[in-house]
Amino acid sequence: GDLRVVVTGPDGRPVPDAVATLHVPHPPSGPIRFDWPMRIAQHNMQFEPFVLVAPAGATVAFTNLDDVRHQVYSFSRPGPFELRLYGHDERRSVQFRNVGVIAIGCNIHDMMSSFIYVVDTPYAIKTDSQGIAVLHAVPAGEATLRIWHPYMRAAENRVERNVVIRATGGQEQFQIRVRPPPDHASAY
Repeated sequence: GDLRVVVTGPDGRPVPDAVATLHVPHPPSGPIRFDWPMRIAQHNMQFEPFVLVAPAGATVAFTNLDDVRHQVYSFSRPGPFELRLYGHDERRSVQFRNVGVIAIGCNIHDMMSSFIYVVDTPYAIKTDSQGIAVLHAVPAGEATLRIWHPYMRAAENRVERNVVIRATGGQEQFQIRVRPPPDHASAY
């Protein structure tokens, strides 16, 4: 069945860009593929999307849609990289082999930030603007459901709980505390 995950803040407002992952005892074998593009664009001096969920081994394209040059990088342990200056309509790619969080920035524009959440489960998706994520065709039985958000007030920005999935699916609700994003405007 489908597992609907709802993530809100203490005020009841939806939390977008929270990643929901379901870890089951016997995951399906074979490569993991998702329906969304493995791409992070630089557009209007921001990374789009802000959070990308990618399977381990995925190659992510970094496309510059701005009229200025960007130098994209990450010092994150699961996948450090640096893409030297590149301009409008140019694209670079990086393969991410290791599971974990990849925090991304631009060496030229400090206010730009993004995250790639690299997973080893086919049951992963991020919440939409309404704080809702739906994991499709999950197996019935016991599992661990994790919620991660880059600004969550929790150890490793993550909470988890053990769940029992019915054959018809179900719904889980999480209320999380999220700190405000860093204010890069004061740097200019």
